[in-house]
Amino acid sequence: MKIHADALLFDNDGTLISSIESVNRCWARWAREYGITAEEFARIELHGRPAVEIVADLLPADRVPAALARIEQLEVEDVAGGAVRLPGTRALLESLPAERWAVVTSATLRLAEARLAQAGIRPKTLIAADDVDRGKPDPQPYLLAAERLGVDPARCVVFEDAPAGLAAGRAAGMVTVALTTTHRADELSADVLVPDLSAISAQATDRAVEITVAP
Repeated sequence: MKIHADALLFDNDGTLISSIESVNRCWARWAREYGITAEEFARIELHGRPAVEIVADLLPADRVPAALARIEQLEVEDVAGGAVRLPGTRALLESLPAERWAVVTSATLRLAEARLAQAGIRPKTLIAADDVDRGKPDPQPYLLAAERLGVDPARCVVFEDAPAGLAAGRAAGMVTVALTTTHRADELSADVLVPDLSAISAQATDRAVEITVAP
């Protein structure tokens, strides 16, 4: 299968890298510190959403700023050894010109930069939670990435592992590719479904990128 695009937009955690053990470890500690029960925490969708939304779902508004700073600190401190590249990430990114791709993450800029650096990934364009007013599943993060890259949103392909991110890509009018790295296939709605980025290869030209999806 071939897809022609002007830019590739990648979610980070669960798409380019895996930090799931770190995420679970840090949020479990945070929940204990803030007296959140396992039952309360289990009702909240964690993956693919900005931390500020998760915290706001669990705590009164006056406690959110301090609690948000605390989870960011816990996750940044846990980055060493807690962020590793997923299969296919290195080969795919190395085949792309820097101006043809971006990372679009629900993490804060501080945390995103720490995790990407740990995994040896240095995007020229990075959209983080700090850059938008509304996070995924709102399309704003992906539309901003297209704007920063100077491309038509309809000519972008989004790579995501979470329902919220895929919903954001669809709402932005972009082609969506779902990775089954953190969710089952039946939990994901996308134009294309692959196990991970090792199923994707790309050939860049002066004007576009030809993406090949392995059968």
